[in-house]
Amino acid sequence: MSELKLHPKAAESLNHWHDMISKGDLSALPGLLDPQAIFRSPMAHTPYSGAAVVSMILNTVIEVFEDFVYHRKLSTADGLNVVLEFSANVGGKALKGIDMIRFNEQGKIVEFEVMVRPLSGLQALGEQMGQRLGAYLAASKA
Repeated sequence: MSELKLHPKAAESLNHWHDMISKGDLSALPGLLDPQAIFRSPMAHTPYSGAAVVSMILNTVIEVFEDFVYHRKLSTADGLNVVLEFSANVGGKALKGIDMIRFNEQGKIVEFEVMVRPLSGLQALGEQMGQRLGAYLAASKA
Protein backbone atom coordinates (compact mmCIF):
# COMPACT_ATOMS: atom_id res chain seq x y z
CA MET A 1 0.00 0.00 0.00
CA SER A 2 1.29 3.46 -0.82
CA GLU A 3 2.40 6.05 1.71
CA LEU A 4 -0.38 7.96 3.45
CA LYS A 5 -0.82 11.52 2.22
CA LEU A 6 -1.37 13.28 5.52
CA HIS A 7 -1.15 16.90 6.60
CA PRO A 8 2.38 17.27 8.06
CA LYS A 9 1.14 17.91 11.62
CA ALA A 10 -1.34 15.01 11.40
CA ALA A 11 1.44 12.74 10.11
CA GLU A 12 3.64 13.72 13.04
CA SER A 13 0.86 12.96 15.53
CA LEU A 14 0.01 9.66 13.83
CA ASN A 15 3.67 8.60 14.00
CA HIS A 16 3.67 9.46 17.71
CA TRP A 17 0.44 7.44 18.15
CA HIS A 18 2.00 4.39 16.47
CA ASP A 19 5.12 4.74 18.61
CA MET A 20 3.02 4.79 21.78
CA ILE A 21 1.01 1.77 20.62
CA SER A 22 4.18 -0.20 19.81
CA LYS A 23 5.48 0.51 23.33
CA GLY A 24 2.11 -0.18 24.98
CA ASP A 25 2.40 3.17 26.75
CA LEU A 26 -0.15 5.90 26.06
CA SER A 27 0.97 8.19 28.88
CA ALA A 28 1.83 10.94 26.35
CA LEU A 29 -1.61 10.74 24.72
CA PRO A 30 -3.04 13.88 26.37
CA GLY A 31 -0.50 15.92 24.40
CA LEU A 32 -1.96 14.62 21.13
CA LEU A 33 -5.57 15.38 22.02
CA ASP A 34 -7.47 18.59 21.40
CA PRO A 35 -9.01 19.72 24.74
CA GLN A 36 -12.48 19.21 23.23
CA ALA A 37 -11.69 15.83 21.63
CA ILE A 38 -14.53 13.35 21.36
CA PHE A 39 -14.55 9.56 21.41
CA ARG A 40 -17.22 7.57 19.62
CA SER A 41 -17.51 4.12 21.14
CA PRO A 42 -18.82 1.05 19.30
CA MET A 43 -20.92 0.38 22.44
CA ALA A 44 -22.43 3.80 23.19
CA HIS A 45 -24.85 5.92 21.17
CA THR A 46 -23.60 9.30 22.39
CA PRO A 47 -19.94 10.32 22.22
CA TYR A 48 -17.66 10.94 25.19
CA SER A 49 -16.18 14.45 25.29
CA GLY A 50 -12.98 15.96 26.61
CA ALA A 51 -9.32 15.06 26.37
CA ALA A 52 -9.18 13.54 29.86
CA VAL A 53 -12.08 11.15 29.15
CA VAL A 54 -10.77 10.20 25.70
CA SER A 55 -7.33 9.54 27.17
CA MET A 56 -8.78 7.38 29.96
CA ILE A 57 -10.80 5.31 27.46
CA LEU A 58 -7.89 4.72 25.08
CA ASN A 59 -5.44 3.96 27.91
CA THR A 60 -7.89 1.35 29.20
CA VAL A 61 -8.56 -0.17 25.78
CA ILE A 62 -4.86 -0.76 25.19
CA GLU A 63 -4.80 -2.76 28.46
CA VAL A 64 -7.87 -4.80 27.45
CA PHE A 65 -6.69 -5.69 23.93
CA GLU A 66 -4.42 -8.71 23.55
CA ASP A 67 -2.32 -9.28 20.42
CA PHE A 68 -3.31 -5.86 19.03
CA VAL A 69 -2.03 -5.24 15.49
CA TYR A 70 -2.73 -2.54 12.92
CA HIS A 71 -3.09 -3.66 9.30
CA ARG A 72 -4.28 -1.33 6.54
CA LYS A 73 -4.06 2.46 6.75
CA LEU A 74 -6.19 4.78 4.64
CA SER A 75 -6.40 8.56 4.55
CA THR A 76 -8.71 11.20 3.13
CA ALA A 77 -7.72 13.65 0.41
CA ASP A 78 -7.50 16.57 2.87
CA GLY A 79 -4.86 14.68 4.89
CA LEU A 80 -6.66 15.27 8.19
CA ASN A 81 -8.48 11.93 8.52
CA VAL A 82 -7.12 8.42 8.78
CA VAL A 83 -8.70 4.97 9.05
CA LEU A 84 -6.60 2.27 10.70
CA GLU A 85 -7.74 -1.35 10.44
CA PHE A 86 -6.79 -3.53 13.42
CA SER A 87 -7.23 -6.95 14.94
CA ALA A 88 -7.04 -8.02 18.58
CA ASN A 89 -8.33 -10.53 21.10
CA VAL A 90 -10.40 -9.78 24.19
CA GLY A 91 -11.29 -12.45 26.71
CA GLY A 92 -10.61 -15.25 24.23
CA LYS A 93 -12.69 -13.61 21.48
CA ALA A 94 -11.07 -12.44 18.24
CA LEU A 95 -12.17 -9.13 16.80
CA LYS A 96 -11.44 -6.84 13.90
CA GLY A 97 -12.08 -3.16 13.82
CA ILE A 98 -11.19 0.26 12.57
CA ASP A 99 -10.04 3.42 14.28
CA MET A 100 -11.24 6.53 12.45
CA ILE A 101 -9.15 9.46 13.61
CA ARG A 102 -9.76 13.11 12.66
CA PHE A 103 -7.01 15.66 13.25
CA ASN A 104 -7.13 19.44 13.20
CA GLU A 105 -4.52 21.46 11.28
CA GLN A 106 -2.36 21.66 14.41
CA GLY A 107 -2.17 17.85 14.41
CA LYS A 108 -4.34 17.39 17.50
CA ILE A 109 -6.86 14.54 17.55
CA VAL A 110 -10.34 16.05 17.57
CA GLU A 111 -12.34 12.87 17.01
CA PHE A 112 -11.56 9.19 17.58
CA GLU A 113 -14.23 6.72 16.48
CA VAL A 114 -14.00 2.95 16.81
CA MET A 115 -16.01 0.27 15.03
CA VAL A 116 -15.67 -3.41 15.94
CA ARG A 117 -16.93 -6.75 14.63
CA PRO A 118 -18.08 -9.48 15.11
CA LEU A 119 -20.72 -9.11 17.79
CA SER A 120 -19.02 -11.67 20.07
CA GLY A 121 -15.80 -9.62 20.05
CA LEU A 122 -17.72 -6.39 20.61
CA GLN A 123 -19.58 -7.94 23.55
CA ALA A 124 -16.33 -9.15 25.13
CA LEU A 125 -14.82 -5.68 24.67
CA GLY A 126 -17.90 -3.99 26.12
CA GLU A 127 -17.88 -6.31 29.14
CA GLN A 128 -14.20 -5.65 29.91
CA MET A 129 -14.50 -1.91 29.41
CA GLY A 130 -17.67 -1.78 31.50
CA GLN A 131 -15.95 -3.56 34.38
CA ARG A 132 -13.00 -1.19 34.29
CA LEU A 133 -14.62 2.12 33.35
CA GLY A 134 -18.39 1.81 33.77
CA ALA A 135 -18.72 4.12 36.77
CA TYR A 136 -16.14 6.58 35.41
CA LEU A 137 -17.87 6.85 32.03
CA ALA A 138 -21.32 7.22 33.56
CA ALA A 139 -20.03 10.06 35.72
CA SER A 140 -18.31 11.70 32.74
CA LYS A 141 -21.63 11.94 30.88
CA ALA A 142 -23.50 13.39 33.87
